[in-house]
Amino acid sequence: MSRRVVRQSKFRHVFGQAAKADQSYEDIRVSKVTWDSSFCAVNPKFLAIIVEAGGGGAFIVLPLAKTGRVDKNYPLVTGHTAPVLDIDWCPHNDNVIASASDDTTVMVWQIPDYTPMRNITEPIITLEGHSKRVGILCWHPTARNVLLSAGGDNVIIIWNVGTGEVLLSLDDMHPDVIHSVCWNSNGSLLATTCKDKTLRIIDPRKGQVVAERFAAHEGMRPMRAVFTRQGHIFTTGFTRMSQRELGLWDPGSEIK
Repeated sequence: MSRRVVRQSKFRHVFGQAAKADQSYEDIRVSKVTWDSSFCAVNPKFLAIIVEAGGGGAFIVLPLAKTGRVDKNYPLVTGHTAPVLDIDWCPHNDNVIASASDDTTVMVWQIPDYTPMRNITEPIITLEGHSKRVGILCWHPTARNVLLSAGGDNVIIIWNVGTGEVLLSLDDMHPDVIHSVCWNSNGSLLATTCKDKTLRIIDPRKGQVVAERFAAHEGMRPMRAVFTRQGHIFTTGFTRMSQRELGLWDPGSEIK
């Protein structure tokens, strides 16, 4: 005789309410690429979503006020020769967005306030420096035209988007795939997580790891980390039994 074991959760009988049609977007072909990404980005003006596209990669940009059913011929932002893996809006200009792709490039785009008549195909600039696919993008929170990218080559590159030059390349700090990268509030430090299960704090100006913690979460599944406004580090991961786990860390005392 077997007994079913039901995992206890205080959220078992909590149900959400679907948004009304005039408060949601419909008929968007969200990308099916198996990459650990949110596949969307939003700012005060626009919502951008990575979508399915034949012959390369693309994403769609919709005004926040334009809810409801999206026309299947709505113009896309295209230009990558392989699927788009991540997108991020510039915090200093609501009309500028960066995209990272499986084709090893990063592209920066100018999005007009009006709805374009055809696909946007010409980026402001194309950044080439990674040897494998690029899956993480993060704009600097305080310095204009500074963009961070991380790729499957285990390298973090910080770019000057205005000139296209590499400001800094961190290529010897991560022995395996990088899962997440985040700036702190003033852009003086980076928090990174890696497949080697190590949480690292990096000072990009010194080009060195200033603190790290192995197995902040003991599970083998990907871990993510972000800085809070107070300077702490919030992490998400899994236990050895693959149960979700959250962590809040003090970089000064708990990460050595």
